[in-house]
Amino acid sequence: MTDTPTNKPKLLVADLDGTLLHDAAVFENRSITQRSIKVIEQAHEAGYQFAIATARPVSTGLRFAQMLPVDAVIYLNGALIDFDPAHSDFKSLTSASADDNPNLVKVGFPSQRACEVCLQLLQAMPGLQLGIVMNDVRYTNFDVRKYWKTQAFQYTNFQIEPNGNVPQGTADKITIFPEQDQWEALRPLVPDDFSISISEGVMWMLMNPQASKEHAFSMLCERLGVPVEDTVAFGDDLIDINMMRAAGRGVAVANANPQVLEIADEVCPANNDDGVAQWIEARLQ
Repeated sequence: MTDTPTNKPKLLVADLDGTLLHDAAVFENRSITQRSIKVIEQAHEAGYQFAIATARPVSTGLRFAQMLPVDAVIYLNGALIDFDPAHSDFKSLTSASADDNPNLVKVGFPSQRACEVCLQLLQAMPGLQLGIVMNDVRYTNFDVRKYWKTQAFQYTNFQIEPNGNVPQGTADKITIFPEQDQWEALRPLVPDDFSISISEGVMWMLMNPQASKEHAFSMLCERLGVPVEDTVAFGDDLIDINMMRAAGRGVAVANANPQVLEIADEVCPANNDDGVAQWIEARLQ
């Protein structure tokens, strides 16, 4: 983060869950208010560019992108970046042909490597709940409806086709749901060619080290032609910290993780009080 605040930023980047969205009893019911939609529309009309940076996959993030005037969308914590959201749909973002789309950037790893890592982890820790996310399908050894009611999944033996059901191609991430007493033993088992991010204190994500909100944010600035010092990033969770530090201003919602609040340049009201919208409203006056 820079030491000098920007008076009128040119690019606003916001996380979804815990930041822009209101909370709900279940994941699927988290929502964005009409107030937030209207304020972001007004900001866009006033010349601000706007982007979403979320750990969500396309299946649960796309609908919010379609509700807002977005100039770019970072999905899967940086593993997929869409630079043409106005012309994107679920099929174009998740099909195998997405690898050849010049308006999409995929930052993953070979699915064969993902299978190898999953099998290595299971050999060391039998019973570990984990899976591979690829083209918005979860290839897992557990029923993901325990956590998400609507996301597509297939049970797998972590073998590449034709011996298994994991297709050849680029995988986005490996997700793991370790029990709390498994954390200490799990961390040293993660291979060096993967980075670890932990979402909401529950889900571990093993990813290409370049698949991060921070790296995706820098690509946004370059592609959209916006100097870093003219940006603002909003977040609430640990996976938002590096992006917020990289931005001209890092703004935490009041409900953010204490470590996020500690590094933030500013704190706006909580997500359930439309804190991001309130922050933008104050600068549109």
